[in-house]
Amino acid sequence: MRTEGAYGGDAHDLRHHGDAEVRDDGSALTDLAVNVRADTPPAWLREHVAASLNGLAAYPDGRAARAAVAARHGVPVERVLLTAGAAEAFVLLARSLKVRQTVVVHPQFTEPEAALRDAGHTVDRVLLRESDGFRLDPAAVPEDADLVVIGNPTNPTSVLHPAASIAALARPGRTLVVDEAFMDAVPGEREALAGRTDIPGLVVLRSLTKTWGLAGLRIGYVLAAPDTVRELARAQPLWPVSTPALAAAEVCVSPRALAEAAHAARRVASDRAHLVAGLLEFEPDGLRVVEPAEGPFVLIRLPRAMVVRRQLRGLGFAVRRGDTFPGLGDDWLRLAVRDRATVNGFLQALDRAMVVAGR
Repeated sequence: MRTEGAYGGDAHDLRHHGDAEVRDDGSALTDLAVNVRADTPPAWLREHVAASLNGLAAYPDGRAARAAVAARHGVPVERVLLTAGAAEAFVLLARSLKVRQTVVVHPQFTEPEAALRDAGHTVDRVLLRESDGFRLDPAAVPEDADLVVIGNPTNPTSVLHPAASIAALARPGRTLVVDEAFMDAVPGEREALAGRTDIPGLVVLRSLTKTWGLAGLRIGYVLAAPDTVRELARAQPLWPVSTPALAAAEVCVSPRALAEAAHAARRVASDRAHLVAGLLEFEPDGLRVVEPAEGPFVLIRLPRAMVVRRQLRGLGFAVRRGDTFPGLGDDWLRLAVRDRATVNGFLQALDRAMVVAGR
């Protein structure tokens, strides 16, 4: 684990995201690049969102959705801010918070650092090491950092950090931002900090786009102290979340939806175990899997990964390149978890791609 400081320029493309793999000439590929659950949104959710279109003549009213999110996490409504996806929350934080030293724990989703740098902040990085299993050591974060950003479970490593380790990062005068966009894909939401009100400076971000397939609708939320919520809200434009997105937010935190999400999380865990077992068959050829994987994706390192990725595209599969994540290089790939039939087809294609790449 090491710290790198004061990034003004960077060789990593912080704006590269998995959807780039399946646009244009990749649109016909089987998608293992984007971490949105397959076969979503479900029919009942599509119907609910469609019904909300009857109210488009009125300005959006987020009170019911905000109250539903607050009830889901057992917090006062004043601790909830609805956003146009978690990505908007990163921009609001970067533009609103008056901080001197920002630290982003990598490898992780690159949008927080991009937003901070766009807002004029310098960013220090704490780089977690493969040799440590990409696990967090709270002592590695500089004491004088007054803004710390970490994901849990972390994209792209699929590491689930203990809640106690992340809570240990909290300090008086420090804002601790925890991106829990994939926490609802973890059975039982183990190690979640959402709903905690006893940790000073804690800001938890949640997304409803991953589990429910709503990336095109843009809906997420922030859980934080009321004064932080008010500060972020002042930076939002009027009516920042559309009526259909508000309808989705309200229903996606209902008891029915939470039960379905819990079932989906268990199914993802089973499918992920199947994927990992298949990948481990390639260990004699130099492939390494980051374990234990706890998110709906798996990170692997393998020789000539970029060549393998190109071969996989020719065989009909899109995977996420890893070299755009600080702390990783061009020998890394991220694989979204899919159903067993898709995984079996992918593993066969991977075997052929590695042969061609010269394993």
